[in-house]
Amino acid sequence: MLFTEAERAGIGQEQTERLWVGLEEAAAGQLKFDSMNVAYYFGGLIVIGAMSFFFNLAWERVGGWGIMALALTYGGLFGSLGPHLFRARKLYVAGGLLTTVAVCMTPLAVYGLERALGLWPQADPGNYHNYHVLVKGSWLGMELATLAAGAVALRFVRFPFLTAPVAFTLWYMSMDLAPLLFGRTEIDEQWQAWVSVVFGAVVLLVAYLVDRWTKDDYAFWLYLFGLAAFWGGLSIMESGEPWSRFVYCIINLLLIATSTLLRRRAFAVFGSLGVAGYLSYLAFSLFRDSLILPLALTVIGVGVIVATVAYQRNRAKIDASIVAVLPAGFRQLLPPERD
Repeated sequence: MLFTEAERAGIGQEQTERLWVGLEEAAAGQLKFDSMNVAYYFGGLIVIGAMSFFFNLAWERVGGWGIMALALTYGGLFGSLGPHLFRARKLYVAGGLLTTVAVCMTPLAVYGLERALGLWPQADPGNYHNYHVLVKGSWLGMELATLAAGAVALRFVRFPFLTAPVAFTLWYMSMDLAPLLFGRTEIDEQWQAWVSVVFGAVVLLVAYLVDRWTKDDYAFWLYLFGLAAFWGGLSIMESGEPWSRFVYCIINLLLIATSTLLRRRAFAVFGSLGVAGYLSYLAFSLFRDSLILPLALTVIGVGVIVATVAYQRNRAKIDASIVAVLPAGFRQLLPPERD
């Protein structure tokens, strides 16, 4: 059928065969979200969780050198098999995920080395499980090594999910930097929040640049964890003044508008949560100790749902109208639309 239609269009059989081969190769290189890929990701996340989040005290018995040896063994195995599957066997998802697992072994290997030598940027932070629980400046060496490993991995394996451990580490670093910057093991929560906001804003800027310069979606995880750091720090700041809470609401409204410009729904999610929180604060302030309070909160919740449904139904028109009022030069700065 294809060759018949091509002949009718005046395209020779040789050119048609070349086109067909090229389309097959392009389709093979695309990462599709199907049941097989879900299984790949599920298996990869189990391995990452086993070696990261569920690393318990029993592993501490092998000592620092033992921990480093185990992490390097796993990392070396996955780090050699992953690129081979990705580049030689064209198994892009499997190879990319194994390479991601190898990157996730980096903080564990550095922790083992620091534990063996007794060298930490600050005081001994305790066992490895605390890495995912406590904010400590002593984790910085592990985080810097992970960022370096992620950058090297991305150089050889162009797999967007590799930015996930990089973005996750940047999020942790946004919290762990504060104790080092102020030279303390414990730091005031307000300063911690400001460091998180500034660091998150920088990550969001980097994500925007990556979004503009890359064809595949390498920016998703950077946006997500950059938003987590920025919005999280902004939300935990102590703010008893009404005007500062109003500014917080305005910033969240800007996040919602930014979701349209950057075509990233994550901004709308975080922004909506912030606006809903501000409206709830107003309801508590106006109707405290009143029977109207439950009704007010219900109206706010239903209003958010209705607004979301209305936006979803008219999203294309709303987005187009917002972009249309922008200057032509500004529109050129917007990143490409993702599928």
